[in-house]
Amino acid sequence: MVKGIFISLLMCTLCINYPAAAITVLNDSTGSYIPDTAAHHDKSTVFKPTRLVLPAALIAVGTFGVYNGAFRSLDNSVKESMDRMRGNCFFRADDYVQYLPAVAYLGLGAVGVKSKHTFKERLAVGLTAYAAMTAIVNSSKYAFKEKRPDSNARNSFPSGHTSTVFTGAELIREEYGAAYGIAAYGVATGVAFLRLYNGRHWLNDVIAGAGVGILSARIGYWMLPLYRKWFNWNSDRPGVTAAAVPGYDYTSRTFSLNFAIAL
Repeated sequence: MVKGIFISLLMCTLCINYPAAAITVLNDSTGSYIPDTAAHHDKSTVFKPTRLVLPAALIAVGTFGVYNGAFRSLDNSVKESMDRMRGNCFFRADDYVQYLPAVAYLGLGAVGVKSKHTFKERLAVGLTAYAAMTAIVNSSKYAFKEKRPDSNARNSFPSGHTSTVFTGAELIREEYGAAYGIAAYGVATGVAFLRLYNGRHWLNDVIAGAGVGILSARIGYWMLPLYRKWFNWNSDRPGVTAAAVPGYDYTSRTFSLNFAIAL
């Protein structure tokens, strides 16, 4: 009993004299969040017409390819080249890799990579971006009814896989900077190539898909100021606070670590 009381007093002493050892307070991205002071310098959330140029150009080129004979000839040429390169050796990694940037977008902050926004803001941006992407892709597939190169299914335009992976790539570029963005865009380009390699899409499908993905990510960020206003989010403070406090029960002679999370 005396020994238990001594250990308890020792734990209390640690909590009083070494709070950093006893209570660890983390923000929602494991200490990596850099507050943007109410988005004073948050250029990613500011709508500018010039930021529509790249995605609009990609979507326009891809759409042009649906009906233009010369572009359709290019589509067929690319398909034939991929067929010869592939033979019967399909590589279906694109079905899974397409989601990698989305996971990285939310997860990089949790492993110490500096992020521009809190986890709840990244989550809101990501959900908005992928909702916009899904709506654009599905409505376009229904409207254009482009036949796939490997089947009679008429849902080829635009490429959903390409849209998904480019949405994540653009989110990463905006949130974590050019270095991580280049890596993410490398993954996205690989997925787009595999859609052609596996014979699932035409060239114009993946071009338009890339444009849809980039546009969707930017829509997500453009909506963030409204979410801050609607939900009264204060971006100067982390959205999630966690505390870990050690303890000792002298009757059962067991140590414990108690966690509390405040949103």
